[in-house]
Amino acid sequence: MSSRLAAELLGTFVLVFGGCGTAIFAASVLSPDNENVNMGVGFVGVALAFGLTVLTMAYAVGHISGGHFNPAVTLGAFLARRVEAKAVLPYMVAQIAGASLAGLVLFVIASGKEGFDAVGSGFASNGYGALSPDGYSLAAVLVTEVVLTAIFLFVILGATDARAPQGFAPIAIGLALTLIHLVSIPVSNTSVNPARSLGVAWFAGPEALAQVWAFLVAPLVGAAIAGLTYKALFPDVSDHVLEEIGENAAPSPADTVRRGA
Repeated sequence: MSSRLAAELLGTFVLVFGGCGTAIFAASVLSPDNENVNMGVGFVGVALAFGLTVLTMAYAVGHISGGHFNPAVTLGAFLARRVEAKAVLPYMVAQIAGASLAGLVLFVIASGKEGFDAVGSGFASNGYGALSPDGYSLAAVLVTEVVLTAIFLFVILGATDARAPQGFAPIAIGLALTLIHLVSIPVSNTSVNPARSLGVAWFAGPEALAQVWAFLVAPLVGAAIAGLTYKALFPDVSDHVLEEIGENAAPSPADTVRRGA
């Protein structure tokens, strides 16, 4: 279990450091020659940063821990019977620790620039109302986060299904996270990950910390919806065939192998 937790901590650290770091340092960079020229990567670049970090770390350590890097993913995987109950809480603790460590490192780096203000800049935190990038309401943010987290979990569960092409899951998951950010950065600054939200909220001031509950609850609700409904919506036909064989006849050796016995 220790190696799995280390993989989750490292993967979540890199996700937050890469994604939120891009938002903090590179989203908007004014040209030294002309302050009206923005040389930053913009929200498209931030979206790509999140997608690329989850893709690379899924390939790097996904074979060790499953590559969740997100408490919502762990919850959804548990409800879909993809991960054992005893791993859920330790995974979540490791993910929050990794995200918080990344937030601390980002804060230390950002503080090295004269005039840096974590509260005033938002520090890549999530929010609604006055803290939403485009002023979206709490209701709009909650709906967005629930729906997009559910979509994210459906992609993850589908891409990692035994029936899916093998070896391509990280690509699908990374592209999905990129798309999710393209949709929702203007709405909530995109969470779909309670650990990512907490990791930077510690340093973004009391208002951001007071709103972080929404980005703990909504992603977990979305993940639960996907985790509880995936098997019902997309049942494995071979499982039903094997159940019928078991009910009507003694299984052959081949059937026994297919069942994994």
